[in-house]
Amino acid sequence: MKSGVLFLLSLFLFAACAPQRPAAYQHAASPSASAVAPETLAAEKPETPQQQASLEQRLIQNALDLKNQGKLNYKLHPGDLIEVTVFKEADMNRTARISGNGTITFPLAGSLQLGDLSVPDAEALLAEKLSEFLVKPQVTVLIKEYSNKQIYVLGEVKKPGSIEIPAERHLTVLEAITLAGGFTDLAAPDRTKVLRGAGNASQTIQVEVNRITKQGDKSADIPLEPNDTVYVPQSFF
Repeated sequence: MKSGVLFLLSLFLFAACAPQRPAAYQHAASPSASAVAPETLAAEKPETPQQQASLEQRLIQNALDLKNQGKLNYKLHPGDLIEVTVFKEADMNRTARISGNGTITFPLAGSLQLGDLSVPDAEALLAEKLSEFLVKPQVTVLIKEYSNKQIYVLGEVKKPGSIEIPAERHLTVLEAITLAGGFTDLAAPDRTKVLRGAGNASQTIQVEVNRITKQGDKSADIPLEPNDTVYVPQSFF
């Protein structure tokens, strides 16, 4: 009995003296694979042209994701053209322009005030009104056309973000970059791209800024269309 107690005591003392893993090691959490900070990507140093092209594509996609996240907070404005779809109620689907006082008229729901609502809030309001006539209606609102025509300048510019296109004239690539504060010290101006459209209709237009600024080729300074994205890559080397 006494020897058993001594054995247990020795085990206890051994465990107490054994080195412990740091808490950070014990509870380390793996980073989210879906969230990549732009500065993390920009810190990578590609060694080959293939790695450079791959990293640039990831940076572009990351910038577009940030742009789309910003659109989630967009508030509907008078003049916006929206498409309203009710699941399994095709005869109710409508495309409507929000009136000057912020309303639309929709079947069964009547006149609805959508101005200053986000898209999710507008969907919820429509579903609430239609639930008086339909069982658990599923409503989707898609912005087909923005009343305030905007373009986006992202990447290596000093003030990335959205810029409103003047109503009276076009806005060119170089003008948009200037309004965004100009290039950063890390920018690669001659690899500037205009990303236009989405999905299967998307296209990428290469813009050599030095042709505009140093060679005086104004034809290279193309006019931008609503929702275009001007992306200025980083100079890797």
